[in-house]
Amino acid sequence: MPAISSHTDLPASPSDTQTRHDRHGRYPQADTVDDFRRNLAVVRERIASACLRVGREPASVRLLPVSKTFDEAHVRLAYAAGCRLLGENKVQEAHRKWEATADLPDLHWSVIGHLQTNKARLVARFADEFQALDSLRVAEELNRRLQAEGRELDVFVQVNTSGEASKYGLQPEDVAAFLHALPAFPALRVRGLMTLALFSAEAARVRACFVLLRELRDRLRQDAPPGIGLNELSMGMSGDFEIAIEEGATVVRVGQAIFGARALPDSYYWPTAETAASA
Repeated sequence: MPAISSHTDLPASPSDTQTRHDRHGRYPQADTVDDFRRNLAVVRERIASACLRVGREPASVRLLPVSKTFDEAHVRLAYAAGCRLLGENKVQEAHRKWEATADLPDLHWSVIGHLQTNKARLVARFADEFQALDSLRVAEELNRRLQAEGRELDVFVQVNTSGEASKYGLQPEDVAAFLHALPAFPALRVRGLMTLALFSAEAARVRACFVLLRELRDRLRQDAPPGIGLNELSMGMSGDFEIAIEEGATVVRVGQAIFGARALPDSYYWPTAETAASA
């Protein structure tokens, strides 16, 4: 799996950066290797520009392309364009793609969506990373399945920074106790925190979610348990990752700006607590 870069703490700088949520659902679909190369170049330039504004090195930000809803053919195009780690929300969809691309042994998978305990066995079998850990029951089941597979897994703890009932993730005040329970699961390598910001055209409200996660991380790692890493902050997607980078993101999850607009609604891939049971 590609190495995860560490973030050097820097004071956040005020910025006039706006969201690009107006492009949501309007990105043209990438259908050739050249399309993917061009889109990846544009995203990397956006990353570099955001880093420059706050005095960071672009190498301190890992780009995670998100291939959800796109078929195996588009996954292979992304691979040909240089992608070696892809993010997926739905475990079964990711597992199917992993099986279908078994001839690409250096293609790795990050599960970034909510996980039910009955699907932990699949994640333990194929994933290199899980970015949505917010339950000790899931941690216990993942640990058990991983030990049976003789594997370990990089994980991020998901935090609900927007305060929306429709979003998964721990409440910020519950994260400390959760982290202190995780050393009981040695197959889980905790790398940092993850969040989904408010989907809003109001950049200040989006930024507040990222600030909250960074400040929470900075407080928590002062007395984090041994073996619990909190260097990483996974935050920011196609419409807001520049703001996330300005506030310290070390991983940005970018789908539409690379693959193009998706046919299915976001609610299918980011289910609420009410819909997840039937997903």
